[in-house]
Amino acid sequence: MSIYWGALAAAIVTSMAGQTLLKAGAGAGTFLQQLFDLRTIVGLVLYGGAALLYIIALRRIPMSVALPFTAVSYIAALLIGYFGFGEAIGPMRITAVGLICAGVMVLAMS
Repeated sequence: MSIYWGALAAAIVTSMAGQTLLKAGAGAGTFLQQLFDLRTIVGLVLYGGAALLYIIALRRIPMSVALPFTAVSYIAALLIGYFGFGEAIGPMRITAVGLICAGVMVLAMS
């Protein structure tokens, strides 16, 4: 795996970690409390780091390939929402994520 594909994978993981912390910080009382919650701050830093990693990946991976690959984060979001935050997963959500995955697989084979 080249450094660029590694950067893309790291961007996806880092972005999901940031998103998870932003969601966790959303439990704070007021908007200002949420904004200055440590989880929110770390989540924003991770989100920024993910953007930098994505920029590195785009140096050699076409955007038409790299961006759809970030769709794997939908699977992670579904699982994190379910196991981490007790969010419901219904048949429609599973179908939607399955269709996204199928589209990414078709793109990868092209």
